[in-house]
Amino acid sequence: MSIQPWARLPLLLAGLVLLFLSNSVFAHTIEIPASQKECFFEDLHTHDQMTVTYQVGGGGHLDIDFWLADPMNNALVKQYKQSTGTASITAKRDGRYEYCFSNVMSTIADKIVSFNVHGVLYVSEDEHMAPVEKEIRALAQGLQAVKDEQEYIVVRERVHRNTAESTNERVMWWSICQSILLFLVCAWQVYYLKSFFEVKRVI
Repeated sequence: MSIQPWARLPLLLAGLVLLFLSNSVFAHTIEIPASQKECFFEDLHTHDQMTVTYQVGGGGHLDIDFWLADPMNNALVKQYKQSTGTASITAKRDGRYEYCFSNVMSTIADKIVSFNVHGVLYVSEDEHMAPVEKEIRALAQGLQAVKDEQEYIVVRERVHRNTAESTNERVMWWSICQSILLFLVCAWQVYYLKSFFEVKRVI
């Protein structure tokens, strides 16, 4: 007995809800003081997937060190002095996975880091899975990628705005200094030329 397409709709909607429930996204913005590091932990099971995307939004040269380690403290990802980055892993064992942002290389500047953590629980794909469900899963991943790109653009816009405001302030103060210097030079020239027309009397 075949199931009518409209009868599958509730099942597909239920699958979509479960799919979104199985995807967890956490967005954070932290400030890392100079010569310090911040570490976070995620408990994963075998075959779970985790993706960390980050962007340095302020401080110093806009760079940060990043690494991600498994429960046995084996480094899975290492990235040094990056302004933006992405790290994706598939858990090979159960346990607590650690990822850290390090600002140890900087002795003066604090860093502001925005990052997202995407956790996808492992769900085995049935070879008889309906094509519509596969498309829904692909669509969910595409939507998440678009969301990541939008957040990246927002952070970049903030960085460029801060740079533009800083440049504008420097140009303003440079213009003021030039005006003061020009006034002083003009005053000195007037005084110096005036001395040529002064009559010096010899007693």
